[in-house]
Order: sequence, then C-alpha cells, then structure tokens
Amino acid sequence: MDAARRSVEGRGKTVDDAILDALTKLGASREAVDIEVLTEGSRGVWGIGAEDARVRAVLKASPRPAAPPRQARVAVAEPEIPPGASEAEIARRVVATLVSKMGLHADVVIAEPPESTASSEETQGEPPIVVDIRGDDLGILIGRRGETLRDLQFIARLIVSRKVGHWPNLVVDVQAYRQHREQALTQLARRMADKVRLTRQPVSLEPMPPNERRIVHLALRDDPYVMTQSTGEGEARKVVIYPRT
Repeated sequence: MDAARRSVEGRGKTVDDAILDALTKLGASREAVDIEVLTEGSRGVWGIGAEDARVRAVLKASPRPAAPPRQARVAVAEPEIPPGASEAEIARRVVATLVSKMGLHADVVIAEPPESTASSEETQGEPPIVVDIRGDDLGILIGRRGETLRDLQFIARLIVSRKVGHWPNLVVDVQAYRQHREQALTQLARRMADKVRLTRQPVSLEPMPPNERRIVHLALRDDPYVMTQSTGEGEARKVVIYPRT
C-alpha cells in the first residue's frame, strides 16, 4: 500500500488529543496529514454517556526523492535529565532545550494551570503540567492563530513521552498567551451571545482550531438563550451561535 494513502483513526477526550493519537500512530507531523473530524465527542452528564472525540488522519501525497540519503537523520533535541527528575522538570528541560536550539533566549518555568485550562486539558483527572516560556520578542513561538505554539507543544509532548513512557498532559505556553487568548475568546463569545439574544439571528465566528472552538462552546454551554455548533471543514471550521427556540 502506498504510504501516501495511509490513514488511521485517532481517539481522545478532546479533538486535539484525538489528533495527537492519530499523528502518533502514523509517526507523522501535523503538516503531513489531512485531518477529518468524525466527532468532537461529548462529556455526557456526570460522566454518563461520555463519548471520545474521533478523527481520521490521512497522509498527504508527496513526491519521493530519486535517491534519498538513507544515512541522513534529523537531529533531535536531547536535554540532560538528572536522575529522579519529576515529569514536570523533564518537560521544562525538554522545552528549554527546544527553545535554545531555535536560537532564542528565554526563561522556561513551570506555571500554575488556570482552573479552566485544567478542566479542558485534563487527562485521567490530573491537571496539566504548564510550561511557560517567558522573555522578549517571543511572538515567533506563537505564530498565526497559535499554530507555531501548537506544533511546539506537540514536539515537546512527543519527546517527553519517550522519556516517561506515556503521553504527558503537557501544555506549552508563551508569556501566558493561552490564558489571555482564552479570556479574549470567552469575552467575544458572550458579546456575540448578547447580539444573538437581541436580534434572534445566528452569528458566525471566525474559523478557529479545535481547542479555541472548545473554549467558545464551554463559555456558552449553560446559556439559556443561545446554543453553539461547529460547522465547516478543516481550517475553515468555525463556531456558529444560534438562538434557542
């Protein structure tokens, strides 16, 4: 079977976790696959009826070089890990090494997870390890719509998983960008909900990655006047806020 046509199904508590599961099975980067969200999953009621998110990942077709240098290998950042280091310290050292290899100067610290981050990123009931990168001129680590930060987090999770033997519940942040972004999205969701209540007309938000759409859904899930739904495919997928009938 042509590797360019390989596909797998990934599962996880969130769409992001399901994508990570699929990428791990394929051994591929996010840019090398097309992702189809099969279901965004459901938390159920008090855990009853909960359903995992599911995605299908398909390797993109890519031309192969006529004579690939088989000896060529990609250098992987290997941090020095002291004996007995905690999982949080391993994660911090991995991220610090990645940042250093990128030629950037920054402080890499373990931060307290915000309550909302803990609830949306949790794995097996444990709060996430939050590694925050702090310094000047670090926008390059965030990228457009947080895409670079998302990829950096995936690489860090992959390296840490090889050190600890399981997928870590790890969140990589830059100057608390994720927390600020979550606050901004929550405020936007509530403003648009107010507009929907007044006009009784649905409002579409800009396309967002799965983790940001989840923030909007959670911000309005208990609103008695509006409801939310994700529509569209791939990078064009967005949240639409509807009036409740």
